[in-house]
Amino acid sequence: MTGDLWTAPDEAARGLSTLTEEERYRSFDQLQARMAGVWEAMRLNHDDESVVVVPSISLDRTQTTGTGTMMQAYEERFLFLLVLLRQPRLRMVYVTSMPIAPEIVEYYLALLPGVIPSHARARLSLISVHDASPISLSEKLLARPRLLRRIARLIPNPARSHLIPYNTTELERDVALSLGIPMYAADPRLAPLGSKSGCRRMFAEVGVPHPLGAENLRSLDDIADAVLAMRAGRPTMDSAIVKLNEGVSGEGNAVVRLNGLPAPGAPAERDEVMKRLREMELESEKTPFDVYIAKFAENGGIVEERIVGDELRSPSVQLRVLPGGEVELLSTHDQLLGGASGQRYLGCVFPAAPEYARLISEHAATIGRRLATEGALGRFAVDFVVVRGSGGGWTPYAIELNLRKGGTTHPFLTLQFLTDGRYDPRTALFITPRGHEKHLVATDHLESELLKGLVPADVFDIVARHGLHFDQSRQVGVVFHMISCLTEKGRLGLTAVGDTPAEADRRYRDASRIVLAEAEQAFVEHPLPV
Repeated sequence: MTGDLWTAPDEAARGLSTLTEEERYRSFDQLQARMAGVWEAMRLNHDDESVVVVPSISLDRTQTTGTGTMMQAYEERFLFLLVLLRQPRLRMVYVTSMPIAPEIVEYYLALLPGVIPSHARARLSLISVHDASPISLSEKLLARPRLLRRIARLIPNPARSHLIPYNTTELERDVALSLGIPMYAADPRLAPLGSKSGCRRMFAEVGVPHPLGAENLRSLDDIADAVLAMRAGRPTMDSAIVKLNEGVSGEGNAVVRLNGLPAPGAPAERDEVMKRLREMELESEKTPFDVYIAKFAENGGIVEERIVGDELRSPSVQLRVLPGGEVELLSTHDQLLGGASGQRYLGCVFPAAPEYARLISEHAATIGRRLATEGALGRFAVDFVVVRGSGGGWTPYAIELNLRKGGTTHPFLTLQFLTDGRYDPRTALFITPRGHEKHLVATDHLESELLKGLVPADVFDIVARHGLHFDQSRQVGVVFHMISCLTEKGRLGLTAVGDTPAEADRRYRDASRIVLAEAEQAFVEHPLPV
């Protein structure tokens, strides 16, 4: 366990429980030191290359999934990675909580450009834990060392393999240690940088503009003190946002209305602010106020000014740090938001509008360079709010840093893997090798009770009959995801690709309309017995 290289995954899996945290991180550092060599080898088309995909969501599941079915759907959301099997020698191990329906696997393999699906399928090992409980996949794996050893035996050469997780905690670190392969993702010790408090500190340190606010708060009294200080400097502020440090997709946010309060410094100001805090509007309608405050006390959070304006948008920038430390700007997106106060992530449009895409990219690159010096690795995203001023220009504010894959990752990589195109930060356009522009609109939230009447085979029938499939010859069309939660949750995801923003939007709306109409028609033709 303490040698220079991890050459015996079986021994690693057996001995992990005997190590202290310090020893685990020492071994993890030795393992991660191999990532640069693995990365370079992946480009040489060796016959013993492999990747292990463990799309574990080790986050506050009350904010993200809630049920085992949704957990499985999020795990399957990254099945676009099967497109990596177009590399003719690459082998992939893809792990999920429950078995993936064969027709879903076939759907994704059929998307592979220039590859015989059966050849790709022979290089794919699908591993299921057969555990539908709503806990993270990494927890399930670590509780089953025999299954981890089985996965390790599927890796032809650990020196040419790496782990691809969704996000990284000590759980994913331990999975990597058990398998004896490095992890292409951020070191869990950097997690504080991705918290709401941590990223606000970083934005300030590197000079990236961000909203007025305060971090490292733990209680209602802390929030009240911060709001009083903010109002003293900006009396016209009419609302603020409270955020849990570990909130996901806006689900940990709450809006505090501040209009009509006594003037800053007035005797009654603090009492009135406390009253407004107790009336804050939680983005998660399922979370009681006392539970929210308990989470705030446990993990901390921030409060900051809510940026408002006549024209306000919420773009993001996706980047990655390569094993050698190079920072690569990958994409920009305009996020589609909804929910109680418009802070819940629903989907995205790619690329972001060119009038501010380059501006936010410059700020994101500054953050990326700082992360690289901290030793970050893999993909991350920076969320912004931009507001148009009276002179027509846009003012950006960085609001969040996500040191993990997120809602914009799978649509962009789906497009990139299917077209071999690249995003050009100078023009804020995505261009294929043929010189064609590509645009997309995506969502994880096509939702309706009607969709519960469909099964995956119905979706594929609808795709075939209405020509909604992705057309490889023209490189336009629709790719569906999160298909496994259709019947229980009435929810489906999709990415629509077009040559122009208008075409991508039209394909998105047409696909949504057709699927919902077909679901409704099924009930008209075959009504349920009363």
